[in-house]
Amino acid sequence: MPDIAERGYAKPDVLVSTDWVAENLNNPNVRIIESNEDPLLYPSGHIPGAVQVDWTRDLNDPVLRDYIQKPQFETLMSRIGVTKDTTVVFYGDKNNWWATYAFWVFQLFGHTNAKIMDGGRLKWEKEGRELTREVPQYPPTQYVAPERDDTKIRAFRAQVLEHIKAQKPLVDVRSPQEYTGELLHMPNYPQEGTLRGGHIPGAQSVPWARAVNPDDGTFKTSDELRAIYEGEKGLKPTDDIIAYCRIGERSSHSWFVLTYLLGYNNVRNYDGSWTEWGNSVGVPIEKNV
Repeated sequence: MPDIAERGYAKPDVLVSTDWVAENLNNPNVRIIESNEDPLLYPSGHIPGAVQVDWTRDLNDPVLRDYIQKPQFETLMSRIGVTKDTTVVFYGDKNNWWATYAFWVFQLFGHTNAKIMDGGRLKWEKEGRELTREVPQYPPTQYVAPERDDTKIRAFRAQVLEHIKAQKPLVDVRSPQEYTGELLHMPNYPQEGTLRGGHIPGAQSVPWARAVNPDDGTFKTSDELRAIYEGEKGLKPTDDIIAYCRIGERSSHSWFVLTYLLGYNNVRNYDGSWTEWGNSVGVPIEKNV
């Protein structure tokens, strides 16, 4: 696999290598953040100096089906010792899909000084690099965030309905079996959470994991990614695109790929995704296509 700078990405600086992270473990201007599906991974061993951001406890409102608001985000950033000038570097399990989810939420609050460690936990572990159980403590900061902005990178159900009417492109990043309606969740997961299976009418199936190399979790080159999204599906960088999955985490990964690696300018993540759409009254679905 070529180095990150040689893969032809639109914004290569949004990715850092495991070597870069290893060289910056003691950099006071960098905060390494682990975000996983499995909450037990971080306490079992993590990159030295890394803090944990849990997608349910730290990023989601405990009452509303929504994300935290400005005061809670400020508290989170203060707790993990981040300022506006701190470069936050996300990594995690599942080939970084939860890392890109946390990255996406941080973008809702305008913290653009953010990167993803290419390959995530998988690559770090396969290289035999150091893991620790020591939980770091950083001096709290006085972080001041803007109000959360959902307008640019987040889509809601009503907007998806308008998207369908306008025949604009939708990308379903779930497994093929979820797309056809055979399954309600990924293979080997409990099949629950929605009343109906299928996909949003007009959506094209591009499973999120096609964007990564399964052996080490790194992202495929820009040419390989374009072959999938543009060669196979006919998407264009100027398209107005909405991506979705089941709860918005896998689609944040595809949003990241389209936005930062391929340079698409208008991609939104429908985080309500199939848990909302498959349970909603009065919205259309397609199956077995």
